[in-house]
Amino acid sequence: MKTETPTQAFIDTKPHYNLLDGLRGVAAIMVLWYHIFEGYAFAEGRGIDTFNHGYLAVDFFFILSGFVISYAYDDRWHSSMTLGGFFKRRLIRLHPMLVMGAIIGCITFCIQGCVKWDGSSTATWQIILALVLSMLFIPAYPGAAHEVRGNGEMFPLNGPSWSLFFEYIGNIIYALFIRRLSNRLLALFVAVTGVLFTIFAIFNISGYENIGVGWTLDNVNFFGGTLRMLFPFSLGMLLSRNFKPVKIRGIFWLSSVALFLLFSVPFIPSVNNLCINGIYEIFCISVAFPLIVWLGASGCTSDKYSTKVCGFLGNISYPLYITHYPIMYLFYAWLIDNKLYTFGNTWHVAIGVILFNILMAYACLKLYDEPIRKKLAAMFMNKKGK
Repeated sequence: MKTETPTQAFIDTKPHYNLLDGLRGVAAIMVLWYHIFEGYAFAEGRGIDTFNHGYLAVDFFFILSGFVISYAYDDRWHSSMTLGGFFKRRLIRLHPMLVMGAIIGCITFCIQGCVKWDGSSTATWQIILALVLSMLFIPAYPGAAHEVRGNGEMFPLNGPSWSLFFEYIGNIIYALFIRRLSNRLLALFVAVTGVLFTIFAIFNISGYENIGVGWTLDNVNFFGGTLRMLFPFSLGMLLSRNFKPVKIRGIFWLSSVALFLLFSVPFIPSVNNLCINGIYEIFCISVAFPLIVWLGASGCTSDKYSTKVCGFLGNISYPLYITHYPIMYLFYAWLIDNKLYTFGNTWHVAIGVILFNILMAYACLKLYDEPIRKKLAAMFMNKKGK
């Protein structure tokens, strides 16, 4: 069932699927939960052994993005929509919070002592350069002067921005190419990218034994990150174009539990050079997530409580995702400095980190993101959205 959100009037003219908004927020919180346990693993120098597949939330986001963008824009290109209008809409929607994420990342890096993970100091000019380039959304390559943390991140002040880098690429490819495809050609495109991504995953081309690629600018990560975006994004588009709702109620809570269980599956070791973990992840992206999106788009909130929950989660989903990791850098540094490796020993701090990030995301939404987007829309969008 579709409802209209308060901020939608000046950005989009079509209503949102409220359950999909809610599920986006659930996935964002699960990313936050995953990164808590990533901290323990990072501090101890081991692999993640709790909530192992939380990074798959990014792939769920890509499917949602393809579904929603196809729904929102496919039928406008022959009437009111232009390339310039589309790109302005997407920049107004996404870029203000990217700037805020970079600013928060810069602040936390300075609080942390302006040092790389190996303990070496970072010059002030490098931090300023990193901030400016991050706000302009220009990625760093491994070893660049503005790669200030020294671990190869594309956006060292705010690591998760890498997924928005590929989201931008997906939006550009959509506007210039994919939207023009017929349903048959789109299905063929989904099949080709799906086969390539499956090969990439099950033969462990990245060497990670998972599909957690795209965060850095080496060749394998850029190629893998592009496939990681293109397959679910185009699959989401195909779902949207062929979507027919089924009558179902109460699906939000069931879908939320399903996502939690899918993300909680333990790491699966490889067998005879086949990455079984990759096979599971391909199953999630090509079967489980599309089914959840389909059911989420079909369902409806049957009471005011569910409606409010989905609305709140949908509103904070993007601010939470794009601002939480700078706080995680501080949390990780605290774990390392104090040699703390378990949730049991630090649960009170971990819960505090989660609550603080949710509150910060809500504050960023209300005090910064919504007002800025409203002003930008008034300045750059005419009444027809061109």
